[in-house]
Amino acid sequence: MSLLQAIPVSDPMLPQSYIVKQVEKETPDTFSLVVHPREHADGTAFLPGQFSMVSIFGVGELPISISGDPVQQRNMVYTVRSVGKATHALVSRKAGEEVGIRGPFGQGWPLAAAHGKDVVVVAGGIGLAPLRPVIYEILQHRDLYGRLVVLYGARSPREVLYRSELKTWARQRDTQFLTAVDYGGLNWHGHVGIVTTLLKYARLQPSRSIAMICGPEIMMRFVTRDLEAQGMKRGDIYVSMERNMKCGVGFCGHCQYGPHFICKDGPVFCYEHIRPLLEKYEL
Repeated sequence: MSLLQAIPVSDPMLPQSYIVKQVEKETPDTFSLVVHPREHADGTAFLPGQFSMVSIFGVGELPISISGDPVQQRNMVYTVRSVGKATHALVSRKAGEEVGIRGPFGQGWPLAAAHGKDVVVVAGGIGLAPLRPVIYEILQHRDLYGRLVVLYGARSPREVLYRSELKTWARQRDTQFLTAVDYGGLNWHGHVGIVTTLLKYARLQPSRSIAMICGPEIMMRFVTRDLEAQGMKRGDIYVSMERNMKCGVGFCGHCQYGPHFICKDGPVFCYEHIRPLLEKYEL
């Protein structure tokens, strides 16, 4: 049976104690942390696309998408780019040290609605992290879905995430995996350009496809427009939004996006519902 239902949180404002098991360097400034619960032996179930509030005690708390395998509930995985004091403190954790976890929170990717359809995954930069559980889920329950098309863009070859997994995913049946970088080099033999340039190489069937997109907002604007131009319905396109989330449950208002709270109503939204907001720059 496909894992598509998460366990509700008993006290969403109380961080649970997790222990760092491993910190793996993905790129020069991006790391994946594997943590497991100190007391709850069964771990935490989550939906692909959900996020946690991760605490570094004495430093701060961060909203971070869960990037691990939904089946592996014992270990929670978070892919983090070190860009400030709190993220640097988090990626500097050593094995055996403690972090706090609240969640999971938010609405996940529409995997149940994708049954029987081709799935088009489009990711930019670290936006691949929230979509990684989708790829795990589809490959583990291959007969529930049609073709899997993954289009991934990074700034340079050295900033490509999950290198070994990318090669494994590309070899799976009924899967097309394309990667592009903004700036290549002498040793880069792949596509060069923004991720939307990959759409012309993708073998899409828009009428039987569902798209899941995560990356910078400007990238998602262009991807959604191009998918529409190819004939995909707005109701079959989903995007993951980001804002400065604080409480995780829609109380504080930090992540308000028009009439929505991204922590509670998102972070995954149907494009049809938020298109007027997404089209407004700097909102």
